[in-house]
Amino acid sequence: MTDGQPVTPTPVAAAADPAASPIPPRQTARGGGRMDLTSGPITKTLILFALPTLASNILQTLSGSVNSIWVGQFLGNSALAATANANIIMFLMFGAFFGFGMAATVLIGQSMGRGDIDAARRATGGVIGLALLFSVVIAIIGWFASDRILRWLETPPEAFALAHDYLRVTFLAVPASMLSVTLMMASRGAGDAVTPLRFMILAVVLDIIFNPVLILGLGPFPRLGIAGSALATAAAGTISMIGMIAWFYKKNHVLRLRGPELSYLLPKWSELRFIIGRGLPMGAQMFVISGAGLIMVGLVNREGMVTAAAYGATLQLWNYIQMPALAIGAAVSSMAAQNIGAQRWDRVGSVTNSGIAINLVMTGVLIILLLLFDRAALALFLGSGSPAIEVSRNIQLIATWTFLPFGTTIVLISTLRANGAVMPPLIILFVSMFPIRFGIYHFGYPLIGSDIIWWSFPLSSLASLAMAWIIFKRGNWRRALPQPAAG
Repeated sequence: MTDGQPVTPTPVAAAADPAASPIPPRQTARGGGRMDLTSGPITKTLILFALPTLASNILQTLSGSVNSIWVGQFLGNSALAATANANIIMFLMFGAFFGFGMAATVLIGQSMGRGDIDAARRATGGVIGLALLFSVVIAIIGWFASDRILRWLETPPEAFALAHDYLRVTFLAVPASMLSVTLMMASRGAGDAVTPLRFMILAVVLDIIFNPVLILGLGPFPRLGIAGSALATAAAGTISMIGMIAWFYKKNHVLRLRGPELSYLLPKWSELRFIIGRGLPMGAQMFVISGAGLIMVGLVNREGMVTAAAYGATLQLWNYIQMPALAIGAAVSSMAAQNIGAQRWDRVGSVTNSGIAINLVMTGVLIILLLLFDRAALALFLGSGSPAIEVSRNIQLIATWTFLPFGTTIVLISTLRANGAVMPPLIILFVSMFPIRFGIYHFGYPLIGSDIIWWSFPLSSLASLAMAWIIFKRGNWRRALPQPAAG
C-alpha cells in the first residue's frame, strides 16, 4: 500500500477481474466454486463472490508480514533491508505484466457472459503463453543482471550481498510465480473465486513453514540464510501452482485446455493486440502509483525520523483498511463484465450501486474500529512509548477517511474496466496523484505545515471520485467492446 493506493501486484489489486458464466455454476466446474453472476440477487451474490478474494488478500499480506518477522528476527536488519530492495524489483516486474493479465480477464469475463467458452479458453491460453514467455525472459535477464540492478537502487553496502542472493533466487521463481498469478486471475475471470483462495491458503501455509526451516537449516535441510527465505517462497508458490493446475484438470474447470486447445498457448496476434493494447494502460497505473508513493515518502522523510516512522506504521494499518475496496472492486468488475457480455445492461448499474454501498459499510466499520483502537494498533509497530504514536494518530484522524471516496472510485473504475475502458482510469489516477495531490502540498505547506501532507490524501481522493463519477455517468464507455477474431 502506498499513500492510500494499492501497490501490491496481486490478482486482488487488479480491480478488473471480469468473471462468470450464464451456464449453471456446477455444470462444468464440479466443486470449483463458479458462480453465475447474470441472475439472482445482486448484493448477496456480490458479497459471496468478493469474500474469497478479500480472504486471499488478507492471507497474502499476513504472509508477507510473517516472513519479514522471520527474516528480521533470524538474520537482522541488513537482511530485512535486502529483502525490501529485492521486493521493489519484483513489484516492478509483476506490475509490468499485470495489466496484460487484467486485459485478458476482460475477454474471459465477457466471453463467459456471452456463453462463448471457446473464446474464454483462447484468451486464457493467450495470456498464459504470454506470461510464460515474459517471465522466462525476465528470469534469465534478472539472474545475470542482479548486481547491476542493485547498484542502480543504491542498495546499502552492508545489505548488498544478502540482497544479491535473495534476488537471484527470486528471479528463478518468477515463471512459476507469474503463472500462478495468471491462473488465479483467469479463474476469477471465469467466476471461480474459491479455487484461487484454496491455493493461496496452501502457498501461504507452506511459505510460513518453509521460511524458518530453510533459513536456519532445521532437520535434514541445509542452513541457507536469506537465500532460504527466497527459496521457501519460491517452493511454496511452485507447489501451489502445480496443485492448482492439477485441480483444474481434476475438476474439469471451464478454462482447462485439452487436445487441440493447447495450441491456444501460442497466442494469435488478434488476442495479443487486444491484451497489449488494453494491458499497457492498466500496467502503467502501477508505475504511476509507485512514482507517487516514492515522492510521498521523500516528502515525509523531510519531516524527520519520528514522522517517517509514524507514516510507516500508518501505512501498515492502511494496508488492511483498503482491502474491502479492492475485493469489492474486483467483484464488481467481474459481475459487470459478465452482465455486459450477456447484454444485461439493466443489471450493470445496480451492480455498481451495490458495490458502492457494500464498500462504504465495510470500510466505514474498519475506519471506526481503527480510530477507536488506534493507539493499541500502532503500539504493535512502534512500541507503546514511541513519540511517533501521537504523530501517527494525527495522520489517522486527518486522512484515514480518505478510503471512503477511494473505495467508491475503485468501484466506478472497476465497472469502466469491465468493458475495456482503460485510459480514463489511468488519466484519473495520474491527475489525482500528481498535479492535484502534489499541488495541494506545494500551495498548502506554507500555510499549515506538514499537516497538508495528510490532507492531500482525502482531498485528492475526492477529486478522483468526482472525475470517475463524471466519466461513469457521461462517458462513452458503454459502447460495445471490439472482440479479437477467432482462429
